[in-house]
Amino acid sequence: MKKLLFTSALLLFLSFHLQAQQGQVSIDEDPQLKRLLAIYKDAKANALYYTIQIGFGSYDDAEELKQEAAIAFPDYDPKIVFDSPTYRVHLGKFTDRLEAEKKFLEIRQQFPGALLLRPDTANR
Repeated sequence: MKKLLFTSALLLFLSFHLQAQQGQVSIDEDPQLKRLLAIYKDAKANALYYTIQIGFGSYDDAEELKQEAAIAFPDYDPKIVFDSPTYRVHLGKFTDRLEAEKKFLEIRQQFPGALLLRPDTANR
């Protein structure tokens, strides 16, 4: 009985596999789309934003802090910024002040020395 059931299942699977179709998809896009996307990326890169500085120190300290922040807040990309003579760890890019302040309060619980940096003082 088991052998008959196995053979039936195998034949059924093979019949579906043999009837599968191969296809090719082509996408026609407007040539202006790439230009518009480049403009958007440039505007986004040059936009002013709030960021949260969670600490500073030597490069090794900053790297350790960055890894800790990446684990604690994975949605916000921590980065190391060199501002002579120290390395600073920044977290997030917030265009809205209210959103930045809410996240700042949450981050400050884990990193008490955190600072909310305004757009004119945030490094790009």
